Amino acid sequence: MGVRGPAGMPTLSKRSKILIGVAVAILVILLVGPRFVGLYTDLLWFDDLGYSSVFSTIIWTRIVLFLVTAVVAGGIVFAGLALAYRSRPVFVPTSGPGDPIARYRAVVMGRIRWFAILPSALVGLLAGLVAQGSWATVQVFLHSESFGVKDPQFGLDTSFYAFDLPFYRFVLNFLFVILVITFLASLVTHYIFGGIHLAGRNGALTRAARIQLAVIAGLFLLLKAVAYWFDRYSLLSSTRKQEIFTGASYTDINAVLPAKLILLAIAVICAAAFFAGIVLRDLRVPALATALMLLSALVIGVGWPAVMEQFSVKPNAAQKESEYIQRNIDATRAAYQIGNDRVTYQENWTGGQVNQQNVDSDSATISNIRVLDPNIVSQAFTQLQQQQNFYGFPTQLAIDRYRVDNQLRDFIVSVRELDPTRFAANQQNWINKHTVYTHGNGFVAAPANKVNEPASSGTDVTSGGQPDFDVSDLASIADPNYQATAPIKVKQPRIYFGELISKVNPDYAIVGSANGQQTEYDTPTSRYTYTGDAGVSLGNIFNRLAYSIKYTERNILLSGAINSNSKIIYNRDPRDRVKKAAPWLTVDSKTYPAVMSDGSIQWIVDGYTTLDAYPYAQKTSLQDATTDAQELTQGQTGRTQVNRQVAYVRNSVKATVDAYTGKVTLYQFDDKDPVLKTWMKVFPGTVKPRSEFDANTSLKEHVRYPEDLFKIQRSLLAKYHVSDPATFFQGNSFWSIPADPTDSNALDQGLDQPPYYFVASDPRRQNVASFQLTSVMNTLNRDFLASYLTVSSDPDTYGQMTIREVPTNPTREGPRLAFSAMSTFGQVNADLKNLENTASTRFGNLLTLPVGQNGLLNVVPLYAQAKNSDATFPRLFRVIVRYRSSDTEQPSIGYAPTIAQALQQAGISPAAAAVPDNNPTGQDTTGSSGQQQPTQQQGSIPTTAPSTPTSPAPSSSAAPGDRDAAVANLNSAIEALQQAQSSGNFTAYGQALDRLNQAVQQYESLPK
Repeated sequence: MGVRGPAGMPTLSKRSKILIGVAVAILVILLVGPRFVGLYTDLLWFDDLGYSSVFSTIIWTRIVLFLVTAVVAGGIVFAGLALAYRSRPVFVPTSGPGDPIARYRAVVMGRIRWFAILPSALVGLLAGLVAQGSWATVQVFLHSESFGVKDPQFGLDTSFYAFDLPFYRFVLNFLFVILVITFLASLVTHYIFGGIHLAGRNGALTRAARIQLAVIAGLFLLLKAVAYWFDRYSLLSSTRKQEIFTGASYTDINAVLPAKLILLAIAVICAAAFFAGIVLRDLRVPALATALMLLSALVIGVGWPAVMEQFSVKPNAAQKESEYIQRNIDATRAAYQIGNDRVTYQENWTGGQVNQQNVDSDSATISNIRVLDPNIVSQAFTQLQQQQNFYGFPTQLAIDRYRVDNQLRDFIVSVRELDPTRFAANQQNWINKHTVYTHGNGFVAAPANKVNEPASSGTDVTSGGQPDFDVSDLASIADPNYQATAPIKVKQPRIYFGELISKVNPDYAIVGSANGQQTEYDTPTSRYTYTGDAGVSLGNIFNRLAYSIKYTERNILLSGAINSNSKIIYNRDPRDRVKKAAPWLTVDSKTYPAVMSDGSIQWIVDGYTTLDAYPYAQKTSLQDATTDAQELTQGQTGRTQVNRQVAYVRNSVKATVDAYTGKVTLYQFDDKDPVLKTWMKVFPGTVKPRSEFDANTSLKEHVRYPEDLFKIQRSLLAKYHVSDPATFFQGNSFWSIPADPTDSNALDQGLDQPPYYFVASDPRRQNVASFQLTSVMNTLNRDFLASYLTVSSDPDTYGQMTIREVPTNPTREGPRLAFSAMSTFGQVNADLKNLENTASTRFGNLLTLPVGQNGLLNVVPLYAQAKNSDATFPRLFRVIVRYRSSDTEQPSIGYAPTIAQALQQAGISPAAAAVPDNNPTGQDTTGSSGQQQPTQQQGSIPTTAPSTPTSPAPSSSAAPGDRDAAVANLNSAIEALQQAQSSGNFTAYGQALDRLNQAVQQYESLPK
């Protein structure tokens, strides 16, 4: 028989209680079970990766934080409830037989322990769940590293703002919430048990209720006083003047800061008033204190600063904010590493006379002009190197550099990955997707400065203009001559970890064989079994059950394809692996594969340490600063940065992920970054020291300056190249990031032109080739060039940024104006019109290149793709260059199938554009280079620049050095003739004409 409850409470039978208990148990299992399975499989994954200490540190920190906060929160609430109950009056007057409070009181009295324990436990549980998410705040507070830099206002080390202040805020917020909950719980308890009696007009409080509630309110106000104290430090990240700068302004320092101290004193006085209410029976004193607190917060905390800002600061803002703007400039440059220690400014670039001889001899730049656009040639990679339907390449390829015949050259690089989205219908079953097709095959690279052969001089878009591939896959490495002749040598071309492999969720593969039977697809004639170290064992039924639940896939539990040696590999995207191994890092949105000296293929991932607050440093949005026109073409694997405001960024970690084993290695890259040092103390042994990175020579040669960091710095340098506070306040010297003119959608959406990687002359070491990341800036909201930014990726000068500032007189056209002139050039227009019906055209990257000392060269490739055929892809059709040799002449435009021919038409000697013969086998590759010497192709050049006539083609039997000298002499003579003609000096014109005749005779006299 059911137990009868208190009056008014329904009763439950034994059977009903059992059913409810079973339903609750099932619900708990459904809710909690997958969580435990997820934790268990994560433990297995971290252990397989070798980062189990990261997992255990995080889990134990969360557990301890959960328990501490749950016990403290639950204990405080329980103490409040227990004290209110124990101090209840003996006699509680009622308002009659229908008093609802009496019924509630009876119910509570019948289960007093439940009503005391359950609310406390629930509050503790919720507090613990919320607090455990702040594990990182607690850990960095406990392991904080000093910055050695003090703020200009309070003289505290920056570590206080980075690590200590967030922790204090966390503790204060936690206590605020718990005290409010305790106050409300105590209030309700006193009301139910008669400590508060609302009868008549006035009501009544017992002495115990008055004391308890007054103490809680007083403690709350004392905490508020502490919060006012810490609010002072938060002012150094104030956004009051966010339209101009971040940080404490004149008003913040001279009005808000004193106001915080005054409010602190008032909060202490009000707390004392509430404590006085314990002795005084008159509640008017605490009530008046509360009113004073609210009034003071409005008048002193809001009104006074507003009045000062409106009537004192705004009329004299430039003068009064000068000191604080200077603080902001200094702090921002330090926080983002854009100060004078990392950035060199070169003034009056292009303002001087162009030395044509220096331009013509700048082979480090001219011979490396990139004509392959990584956003366009992916289709060519897919059509020509895919091999099987289930392989693929990312929509946006990567750029890296390699030394070939001791020449530094940039390459478009990618790996032939398994692409699960390309499976045919008969390949979609579980066995094929997860046990047969498990990996990709090969590293594919193409020199960025040439194609296999120039396109036709007419409008034929079906031949030439395709990448000149260097392939390292299972077929090519089997060639006995591979190790001797291949420019890039790979020993293990199988790709088990990559970007495309993980594109479909879930991304797991099951590998391993018990009896030597090989089941994984390797080549059309062979099968393979994975021999790497990666993978979690599925050799026991418990693990199989766990992963079957994790992926809701019964085949993992039941399939006979899984044996005692089977392993499961998952989380195969390089960025995701790094992010899980180091959850405190922000990873770059792009990664790229590189071949190391040991022949392994490693994904290189850039990791950032960031801070939400840095005294006076400008806050910037990671997502906004890194979004540009590339977002339109990223497609398959493109990612955007997290939408978060930061005030400090360091590229502190370089990480590698082995494409075969999946091994993650984290290297300390910035050994001076205190944020990284702090995290290395939190997770000791997980990040290898800088010395080990320096010892890895092949890795050093392939690290790039990260694109996202450069974009962030570029967006800040648009303002923070200005060092004078008055000029900064006026804002008229700021720069703008130009929109990408080659994409109409980017122009319509106002998307920034992306920065570009390429090999060119080092700005600090003339005629020495270096791998750089570059961008240009316009004058504020205008289409004229303001500056040229370049940052080095070479090990010796890594991170050194050079900014060449362009004078305002004479002006130089920005990307939009330069591209407009190039794309509307007569022959370009004619070809575009002729190709309308047979091919689709697309312009590639618009590159802005410094040549010589003051020379400025614009280059844009034009791609064409035949219509009405699925087997076509964009081919390099023409190269357009634009070059101004002097301020007295209009820029010359060259338009030709090769860069050398286009340069000659624009007035630059094509000799420096020659690509060295990297074919040690001695096979004939004449005509394969998109940048070969023009003498090999001159007969087919469409002459579009009348001022630069085309020279006759000599026989290929002439020595290359003789031909180069003759071409250079001819170009120099043509230039002299043009200058003489423009000057009107007939004597000089005659002499120049004679010199030209002699140069032509010299050229024609070369051996046939």
